[in-house]
Amino acid sequence: MSNHFEHKQATRNELRKYFRQRRNVLSAEHKHSAKKALAQRLMQFVNEQPSIQTVAVYLSNDSEPDLHAFIEALWQANIRVALPVIHPIVAGHLLFVHYTPTTQMHENRYGIAEPKLACQQVIPLSQINLMCMPLVAFDAQGNRLGMGGGFYDRTLAHYRQQAYPNLQLMGIAHDCQQAPSLPTEAWDIPLAHVLTPSKHWQFAATGTLSTDSSSE
Repeated sequence: MSNHFEHKQATRNELRKYFRQRRNVLSAEHKHSAKKALAQRLMQFVNEQPSIQTVAVYLSNDSEPDLHAFIEALWQANIRVALPVIHPIVAGHLLFVHYTPTTQMHENRYGIAEPKLACQQVIPLSQINLMCMPLVAFDAQGNRLGMGGGFYDRTLAHYRQQAYPNLQLMGIAHDCQQAPSLPTEAWDIPLAHVLTPSKHWQFAATGTLSTDSSSE
């Protein structure tokens, strides 16, 4: 990364542009390999924690890491899967909806596929054990830079107050999305984990790096 982007005064939009470009130039072969590696690592994480019964995921967009292989593995393991849906009433918030192979889908206003909203299929945050979150960049303190809409930060606004004690937040990224440091705001929600095709970063509650489990 150039010195320009190492400097803390780089704006969030500059950083988004830089890391999206890094992600967008990855080859199809690289992305396919990343999809397989992430599915394997994620299922290993899930299998090591029997308490994980419901996992929130996302459908990839804009060269985000593809989680389809992971979703298929969750279905096979009879673990409930949820997808985010833009809240139709509360602006800037998300709902999470049960996702199955037969779920009816449509495109939201950003052109991203999401389940058609059915109230009986909404899963409360209190019932989600692991949330896999897309990101544009992350750093070694567990800070996450998103696309700028603030949907996850608003939806998880009470996470810091331990409103959802059974919920773990995990950012999903390509290795090239790691930044030396990221500018933060008071409303940013820190991550407990970041998983890339080659590493599993784990963070303490304070956002300090506690362990770094690298692949052999």
